[in-house]
Amino acid sequence: MSTQKRVLQEAGTVEENELRLEQGKAEQIVEALNADLASTYMLYHQLKKHHWNVEGAEFRDLHLFLGEAADHAEEAADEIAERLQALGGTPVASPTNIAETAPVAFEGDDVYDIRTSLENDLAMYGDNIESLREHVELATDLGDHATAEILREILVQTEEDAHHVEHYLEDDTLVTPGAVEK
Repeated sequence: MSTQKRVLQEAGTVEENELRLEQGKAEQIVEALNADLASTYMLYHQLKKHHWNVEGAEFRDLHLFLGEAADHAEEAADEIAERLQALGGTPVASPTNIAETAPVAFEGDDVYDIRTSLENDLAMYGDNIESLREHVELATDLGDHATAEILREILVQTEEDAHHVEHYLEDDTLVTPGAVEK
């Protein structure tokens, strides 16, 4: 194991980038991307929690969907982190810093019924969607069209997954009312 300890870049700093985006603009975008990264990780962990804990008559479909949605969030987080690193920033990475940076809150460790869980997911999706839209506009206004495009692509998938959650929350179900009364 290496004993070498040399900090290459301090967390929270933005260095000059090879993309020729002005330092002040890069700093604004990196800050926005770190918020999106943190909230995307919060969504990822909440979706995985629900993927692990879902039960009931619609278990299989929900289990698969929640796993796929978590994968989408993980892929989005990776894209965001790589972009902000390319802009000279340092991606927020530790669980503590993610929780402090995220503009959304994790629902906690308790296990809820799947309807409550999905309602919590939909609320977090909504917050993330609003943030992504704001940051697409910020990046566009600052002339960083590549970041805006990356965020647009993430936004499309995020909205699609949120729309699926909306469908799961509709009143139509194969489960009889007596089956949910315990």
